Formats: sequence, structure tokens, C-alpha cells
Amino acid sequence: MTSNDAVFVAGATGIVGGAVARSLVDRGVPVVAAVRDEADAARLPHGVTPRSFDFGMTPAELDSALEGCDRLFLMRPPAIEDVRTYLFPLVDAAKRRGIRQLVFLSLQGVQANRKTPHHAVEQYLRETDAPYTSLRPNFFMQNLSTTYADEIREHDEIFVPAGRSFTAFIDAEDIGRVAGAVFTSPGHLRKAYTLSGEQSLTYTKVARILSDVLGRGIRYARPSEREYLARLEAQGAPADYVAVQRMIYRVVRFNVSAFPNRMVRRLTGRPAATFREFAERERGAWERPAG
Repeated sequence: MTSNDAVFVAGATGIVGGAVARSLVDRGVPVVAAVRDEADAARLPHGVTPRSFDFGMTPAELDSALEGCDRLFLMRPPAIEDVRTYLFPLVDAAKRRGIRQLVFLSLQGVQANRKTPHHAVEQYLRETDAPYTSLRPNFFMQNLSTTYADEIREHDEIFVPAGRSFTAFIDAEDIGRVAGAVFTSPGHLRKAYTLSGEQSLTYTKVARILSDVLGRGIRYARPSEREYLARLEAQGAPADYVAVQRMIYRVVRFNVSAFPNRMVRRLTGRPAATFREFAERERGAWERPAG
């Protein structure tokens, strides 16, 4: 690649990074994707160029990884808590190379949650005067088609301690569309956008929609926090994951994630996907094998 006009996408083999890469390819933007091995490269969206990358690279290696790219999509791998050691150097490399925009996948409410790694990254982007755009999404609809898919498919239940709270879920595909839009239009530098769906749903309502789509009864079990965390521990979840889940669902029960908005529509010109549209598209995640 000789021109310096590609977007370097971290996490392109994942749900959000893949959506970002597809959105950019659809817009005719060259995409270079960070991969750790050939198996990862095989999972990339069509039209994306793989490039070997690891967050533990030396500064010189990071510079080389960004060769030919003038923009960067940055997201924190869930396994990385120490963002100062593993993410800050990539921000530094981006600045050295004159990257003109860095879009960071952050977290809804991050500005009030100083304990999250995302808060530290956003603060560093501001302190270093990086040309950032922060995307702060609400809960992903995809949590239900990945993390909680087995319980829905095998036991016909949603088992999370959300009580009667509401959540304005967002489709990761819409996050990808937003990223594609802010990478390819002016006016987004040093801005932060909270991305929610346009509907606010209880988990009871989510269960009803899934029941309609799947043609069988799905119920929201409404477990207590204690019951939920005990199940995670029994499944062998590590202590730090259990602690994060405790924090997340306490925030949910305070209805912090309840507020819908039209930011996806404003930034892309199209409304955010409804949960029913998402469920129809992803129904295979919860359908049982025939026979």
C-alpha cells in the first residue's frame, strides 16, 4: 500500500471492529486490520488488508504497523487493564506518525466513572492533544447473542440482575456505521458521542420480543445480584470478571443506561436498529438444532 490514506483498525476480527471495517470498506476506504496470526487474518471482512500487530510491540514496531495509515480505530481488548503500558504507546505512535484522526471505542458514562480503563485512555487523549473522537456506546445488543446466547438457546431464559430497569441497547453494526461516518466527514475532532438505541426496553420486554421472533417462550428470570454472581463463580469466572459484572449491573439497576437518543440517526442519516430488527437478523444465535 503506497498511499497514506488507510484506516488502521484494532479489533477487526471482533464484533465492533469488524463492523467498523465493513462500514469503511463499504465507503471505499482502504482498511488495514491488526491481526496476531494467520487464523485471525482468515476471519477478516472481505477487502481488508491484514497486518501483524500486538499491543506489546516496541515503539519502532508500532510505527511500522501504522505505515500507510492516516487514521486509527482504537479499542481496548477486554484482557488489557493496564492501558498505560499497552494502549498509551499506540497513541504516542499515532501522534509521531501524524495520524489525523483517532477514533476510540469508549464507554457510556465514562466521564463519571474514573475507575474504568476507558476513562484513563480518554484523559490521555485529551492531555496529549491527540486528534481523537470518542464513541461511548450503551449496552450492545450482541451481548444477548454472544455472552448470554447459551442460556437463551438451551434454557429459554435471560439471567442477568437488571431488575425492572430499562436499557437503550445499541446494535454494534450501528457503532460501525457511526465510525465510518465520523472517519469520512469533517467536524468530529475532539468530540465525544454517546451512542444509544432509540428504544428503552426492560429485559422482560426483550424476552417477549425474543419469544415472538423465535416462536417459543423466553422468560426473564430476574435473578438477584447474589444469584447471578454465584452462578458466574460456579461457572469458573475469574474474580476480576465477577467484580466487573457486579459493577455493571448495579449501574444498570440505577437506570443509567435507560436513556435513548438519536445520535446514530444524526451522525449517519439512518435510525438505529430496533431490538426486533436485530433479533430477526441474529435469530440463529438462539435457535435450537433441528431434531
